[in-house]
Amino acid sequence: MAHRIDDETIEYVALLAKLSLSPEEKERAKADMEEMLDYIDMLGGLDTDGVEPMTHVFPVQNIFREDIVENGDQREAMLSGAPEEEDGQYVVPKTVD
Repeated sequence: MAHRIDDETIEYVALLAKLSLSPEEKERAKADMEEMLDYIDMLGGLDTDGVEPMTHVFPVQNIFREDIVENGDQREAMLSGAPEEEDGQYVVPKTVD
């Protein structure tokens, strides 16, 4: 395991993240990245046989209500205040040629 991150990798990551790191910050970032990669390796070695994939730690179910129309068709009421309408639609000035 024990991943080694070189200076070139840290500089590349800093460039991608648009960061300007001091030499001390680069060393700290290298140590942090190495620690993260080692932890990922440790997780990859765990025995997960018999563990079902999940998206949440707790059981989650759909809590959305049914989509039921409650106010019905109010087209005429909505169009009643329109300055101009045609075939049940608002008429607006042309904006694009």
